[in-house]
Amino acid sequence: MLNHVLMWERMWERLMALTVRKVETAKAGKHGDGKGLFLLVKETGARSWVLRYQISGRRRDLGLGAFPEVTLAEAREKIAALRREIKNGVDPLSQRKQIKIMTFQQAAEFLIESKKSGWKNAKHAAQWKSTLETYVYSKIGSVNVAQIATADVTAILTPIWNDKTETANRVRQRMEAVLDYATAMRVRTGENPARWRGHLDHLLPKPSKVKPVRHYEAFPYEEAPQFMRDLEGREGVSPRALRFTILTAARSGEVRGAIWKEIDLKNNLWIIPAERMKAGKEQRIPLTPAALACLDNPKNPNDFIFASDAKPGKAL
Repeated sequence: MLNHVLMWERMWERLMALTVRKVETAKAGKHGDGKGLFLLVKETGARSWVLRYQISGRRRDLGLGAFPEVTLAEAREKIAALRREIKNGVDPLSQRKQIKIMTFQQAAEFLIESKKSGWKNAKHAAQWKSTLETYVYSKIGSVNVAQIATADVTAILTPIWNDKTETANRVRQRMEAVLDYATAMRVRTGENPARWRGHLDHLLPKPSKVKPVRHYEAFPYEEAPQFMRDLEGREGVSPRALRFTILTAARSGEVRGAIWKEIDLKNNLWIIPAERMKAGKEQRIPLTPAALACLDNPKNPNDFIFASDAKPGKAL
């Protein structure tokens, strides 16, 4: 008997459930979708989502955002997550009220702090901060992060989009990350106004169209043998480092930062530790006789192989 009741309840829910068409055409009033989700339609035609639930015997109504910024599918996803919290005794409305208003700058600083330990390069956090201080904070730094809209984003990007395209795109990406963080922290709802695909790509020209990517010319491979012979005839650290870079196909930063303890002369290997690699994985590079010839006499294990002549003890 209980199974039949549950079956009829599920069938009734499916019959009464909203559809996208119903959401778009519903008249003024409250329209249920099941599981406590309601669409509120005002006389003006404005539409918004509300979750009605009970906790500790009290009925609560929690706003979930306006339609169409929050779609029917997104509203259903939200209540699924919220109902799990409610089941665990968490009152999402009380929790929301406890969260203070967060400004864009505060959200950015929290994000930078939370990500800092995962960034391999210490300069990365400083670059984030510098970019936002230069282009963003003076305009929206003190604005409630929940109130940031597309107009705020385009007002920051438009003046620099054509002249500083690469910088502007980096600013956009960092604003998008901050706003995503604010959403994850539940101090913001709705779509991200700094997202590119399907949004800003309709308002701003594609970066590659504004400033086409220009690659360096490739070195004519027919001239490589003579170039290498000329390079071998040059004295100094720089020519040796360049020969070593070519022969190992390594990045210049990996070569300049190489230290003697990374060289395994017994097995003719250069073992670059994961923390020095862009991909974060240890790299083992076989060293040919020509590559070994680029190395000077081994010194202190922690000394740079290609140390600067101008600044002793420093990398080239």
